[in-house]
Amino acid sequence: MTVSTTDSAESAPPELVARCQAGDVDAFAELYSRYASRIFSLATRMSGSSQTGEDLLQEIFLQAYRKIASFKGDAALGTWLYRLALNHCLDFVRSRHARMDKVTDTIGDADFSRVPVARRDTPVERIDLERAVQQLPEGCREVFVLHDVEGYEHKEIAAMLGIAEGTSKSQVFKARMKLRALLT
Repeated sequence: MTVSTTDSAESAPPELVARCQAGDVDAFAELYSRYASRIFSLATRMSGSSQTGEDLLQEIFLQAYRKIASFKGDAALGTWLYRLALNHCLDFVRSRHARMDKVTDTIGDADFSRVPVARRDTPVERIDLERAVQQLPEGCREVFVLHDVEGYEHKEIAAMLGIAEGTSKSQVFKARMKLRALLT
């Protein structure tokens, strides 16, 4: 997968939006290269897998292609696309929850012996952190990514996920404790 690092939240030029809405495939390819990196990062973190993240990325941009005509310009295109991606990821996680009927693990249930730990702030340590985040139970991972990585407030997370604000806080706390255990 090749993506550009130019994925800022700033608005795409109006002519790019107009070309996308007119069905210009090259314009949509430019849109993809502009935002794919950030969307892929979100999808990977929310799903816990880079392979699933790639699948979600493709689904999100297919959905964006189908819905671009409905973009009104009330917000920046990057904001609209990111929100579309977040909703798609949340739908994916919820449907997976329903299929698996999985309950969030308790702190003591996880196997913390599976992840090697780096000793310095290196690329290897960052990879270890990504692996550790992927090992978090889904509920903890979702809330941790939304709060600590994406910067949403607990109140916003509660509304997005349909949970209590206290549950959001508890899940972040549990996630941080498990990450500490995994990385020490």
